[in-house]
Amino acid sequence: MALANRFAYRSSSLLRQCKAPALPARAFTSRASINGLVHRQPAQVWKHSKYARMFSSSTLLRDQSQTAPSAEAYLNSGVVKGAANPVNVKKVLVIGSGGLSIGQAGEFDYSGSQALKALKEAGVASVLINPNIATIQTAHVLTDEVYYLPVTPEYVTYVIERERPDGIFLTFGGQTALNLGVQMERMGIFERYGVKVLGTSIKTLETSEDRDLFAKALGEINIPIAQSVAVSTVDEALEAAKGIGYPIIVRAAYALGGLGSGFANNEEELRNMASRSLTLSPQILVEKSLKGWKEVEYEVVRDASNNCITVCNMENFDPLGIHTGDSIVVAPSQTLSDEEYHMLRSAAIKIVRHLGVVGECNVQYALQPDGLDYRVIEVNARLSRSSALASKATGYPLAYTAAKIGLGHTLPELPNAVTKTTTANFEPSLDYIVSKIPRWDLSKFQHVKRDIGSAMKSVGEVMAIGRTFEESIQKAIRQVDPRFVGFQGDKFDDLDYELQNPTDRRWLAVGQAMLHENYSVDRVHDLTKIDKWFLYKLQNIVDCTRELEDIGNLDGLKKEIIQKAKKLGFSDKQIANAVNSTEDEVRARRKSFGITPFVKRIDTLAAEFPGS
Repeated sequence: MALANRFAYRSSSLLRQCKAPALPARAFTSRASINGLVHRQPAQVWKHSKYARMFSSSTLLRDQSQTAPSAEAYLNSGVVKGAANPVNVKKVLVIGSGGLSIGQAGEFDYSGSQALKALKEAGVASVLINPNIATIQTAHVLTDEVYYLPVTPEYVTYVIERERPDGIFLTFGGQTALNLGVQMERMGIFERYGVKVLGTSIKTLETSEDRDLFAKALGEINIPIAQSVAVSTVDEALEAAKGIGYPIIVRAAYALGGLGSGFANNEEELRNMASRSLTLSPQILVEKSLKGWKEVEYEVVRDASNNCITVCNMENFDPLGIHTGDSIVVAPSQTLSDEEYHMLRSAAIKIVRHLGVVGECNVQYALQPDGLDYRVIEVNARLSRSSALASKATGYPLAYTAAKIGLGHTLPELPNAVTKTTTANFEPSLDYIVSKIPRWDLSKFQHVKRDIGSAMKSVGEVMAIGRTFEESIQKAIRQVDPRFVGFQGDKFDDLDYELQNPTDRRWLAVGQAMLHENYSVDRVHDLTKIDKWFLYKLQNIVDCTRELEDIGNLDGLKKEIIQKAKKLGFSDKQIANAVNSTEDEVRARRKSFGITPFVKRIDTLAAEFPGS
């Protein structure tokens, strides 16, 4: 990504020398063409640019005064014409996510807070309805009025009657707010009180949630999805499974965190699963199981002028079959080829444009491990848990930007909140790796099994950043629980069974197998179906641990081995345990070699443009 942008910068620099209009660098990339910022150049200019890049790169680098395009100059250049569909609202109602629940917690407090900040900045009065007082967004500093009322049609109608808002945001309160909006639209409440739904329309929200409508919509643009049938009774589910073939997965419409979903290998399991799912949702989807495929996500932003960018893509450490909220996730993806990455990116943009999303959207894929075959799992046309992770990982304020788009702004109009020199129409570029690990607290729930699957069970998550996967994953492990010093193992009665049947202690089982039982990468892969790339990276940690254990004492610790361990994310305590020393002694020896940590900031564009 950064390489393409450097080429774009060079070609724009050449064009300035040729007295071409001074447009922003990204206006000449293929991505800008997709976003509608197209500047057609004569063939001879392209030819000149081509040869100049090949033979005159040193000449191009002399002009240091043009290291970054100015956002102000960009907006004043006339390329951007302003909001295509300005939204005239004076008061906006923001629907919160309500009480905390699995799959819907602090992430939506973050999203809602960002939306309220955007409204305040725009001079629009805001009204929030959220019964959860343990949130940042309910502070009166952020919003003009707060109603601590249940997020139900009756109470929201009461607030609308009292406050008379011009518009309403439904995409910052998770599944609760989305379901509420669909229900109130069907009741005719928004039309009755003249309340405009800002951002993504109700029709799009319904299409993304109703499994039957969703399948038809993607079929219109030839985007592959898993073979599936939407049903509303157990008998219909059994009949659908006969045509699809077992194993299958049951997925509930309008459900939160995969609630009511699960895998069935035979008719009896399907009957039980369908009966349970239909108590939670009026419609379920009987779908061909793709368990074992890679799971990949893309966060996409689109405005009303059809500008569209992919902010971040993420890859699950675990294969399909485990809910993304219960899986270790890395950003950006690490095992995708360039062809796979751009294939899924293009499909995500195509989907978001076809559905008419205005704001932020999450697209989830299943990708065949050894080919280019893929299926769309689902589309969340709202801010989600993954959106919060993507925002933190990239530094791109997704919720804030989505709120601004909902008010009628376009991506090229909005400045990058971090660099201040670029616009929101720039796709973030990451020169680091982010790892997310879920945190479970199953001991607080009665009669809950430890196994994890398509229904989310984790109650939180941690995020760590590192230069390498090894560093970021070990940092994240230490954040999950202070008892963990890094990648480690634990005792299991049947290790092979634990590896084949995922539980909340899955990574500990992998650690036990590789660190203490000498399982090879191939053997762990055969049992877990985790991509070998991740396992080879974990093997690097194992090899370094054994190297430290072979040293066995503090005096044997040389500068090179300490540097190597630190680059792999080892803590002083972790090194001390391996060499039979203490944390303080290892720290003192490390400092004597001049090995100290340093802190870097997230600037969204991998230092391609200077931050402010």
